[in-house]
Amino acid sequence: MQKQISRRDLLKLSMAGAGAIALGAVNAQASAVDAKDVKFDEEWDVIIIGSGFAGLAAGLKAAQKGNKVLILEKMGRIGGNSVINGGGMAVANNPVQAKTNIKDSKELFIADCLKAGLGINHTELLETLVDRGMDAYNFLVENGVQFKEHCAHFGGHSVARSMLTTNDSGSGYIQPMLEKFEGFKDKGCELRRRAKFDDFVMDGERVAGVVIREEYKFDTNLYSDDLENTSGTKKTLKAKKGVVLAAGGFCRDKFYRKLQDPRIPDDVDSTNHAGATAGVLLKAFEIGAYPVQVDWIQFGPWASPDEKGFGAAPILTQQGTFKYGIAVDVRTGKRFMNELADRKTRADAEFKILREDPKAYPITFADTKMAFKDLSEEIISKGMAGGKVVGECASLDEIASKYGVPADALKESVKKYNEGVKAKKDEFGKQESALSEINEAGPFYVIRLSPKPHHTMGGLKINAKAEVISSKTNKPIQASTLRARSPAVLTAQAGWAPSRSRTA
Repeated sequence: MQKQISRRDLLKLSMAGAGAIALGAVNAQASAVDAKDVKFDEEWDVIIIGSGFAGLAAGLKAAQKGNKVLILEKMGRIGGNSVINGGGMAVANNPVQAKTNIKDSKELFIADCLKAGLGINHTELLETLVDRGMDAYNFLVENGVQFKEHCAHFGGHSVARSMLTTNDSGSGYIQPMLEKFEGFKDKGCELRRRAKFDDFVMDGERVAGVVIREEYKFDTNLYSDDLENTSGTKKTLKAKKGVVLAAGGFCRDKFYRKLQDPRIPDDVDSTNHAGATAGVLLKAFEIGAYPVQVDWIQFGPWASPDEKGFGAAPILTQQGTFKYGIAVDVRTGKRFMNELADRKTRADAEFKILREDPKAYPITFADTKMAFKDLSEEIISKGMAGGKVVGECASLDEIASKYGVPADALKESVKKYNEGVKAKKDEFGKQESALSEINEAGPFYVIRLSPKPHHTMGGLKINAKAEVISSKTNKPIQASTLRARSPAVLTAQAGWAPSRSRTA
């Protein structure tokens, strides 16, 4: 006998890390498919769109409750951005903090997020995220995720509160959850690759299912894969209990990205995987979901121009040289920012330099003894391979020569930083707990910096129960079984991003 799934069960986990959301009552638009006009090819209890943190977490939770679950992934590999991220998860008052005597609080975490969010945060959702962080942590540990014995001090956070997977990668979450989910195959659960969501099937004002294409082949050569790609075979799937949207953001969608922010060129690199497009988001808008802050596109200040995509630099800088070293303007040899400020503050500081001289990539460096001491050999080797991302310099003079930095000013910057460390007061406001002296004698690891589009901050308007709110009724969009009302359709607007709480 199957256990009955509840909205609370699905939300308890996904809201902790991602803001799972739900579709509510609204009249179906002309573009959506009418349930009266279709014959369903398959029936499922829960259909999930996306196989990243949010999708796998929701799918696994639903499967554990005895439901027949289908997870749809349009790409050939699973995990989206989640599988390539840095593996951190920010939770206030977590067990690792307790073991290492780090004092934290819900109030401090919320204050950090409000500061980084420039005051336009949705506080009800923020409180839900912070309150349910331990629910997500416990779920992950119970399902095989392994964490390091120390917390990282990520940018924008007042204290070290980001727990890290042992391999410094989001794959440390994805692989254990995937293995657990695949254990429910004999119960009728499935993860289907190359299966692209195309549209919702509407029963009047309610979501009854989805239209997909199987054997879909994403085409990186197209300007807009969502608009131009016609590959695959259409199927119509019925969702008896709900549809979960966990399709992620759109930082790789040149068309929609430029529509939201015309300043971002088509040829600019992004940290995101190729399939990070806006198709699912736009279909949710079509059935009446409110758009919220969709034009706020965040840049990652820890990225490097010397590698494609996300790469290794974001981890090597954020958990390495930004904490144990400094960043300097190569034109002056002087520091120009708090290396552990929030993302926007740092990205803006780097952009100021690059606007004045597009070739003057700032550098960040630390002595080799300290720089990468908290990181796994796997990620260090990735960054060191070929000498392209991480430069090795025997001395400050070699850094100056190799990167075109005024030597005397560079040495003075290091000396001044070390004096601030001793005085426990940094001129740019780097937190005292993150201060440590740089060995002026070297040797050093050096990384060039250039911000990349990383995170689309907006999405669908939701309430604290993760229900998507209709722009017509200002109430949640509901699901439908074609017989009676059922729990609201659950979604996660931009993937489950436990690592950075949008600040690091």
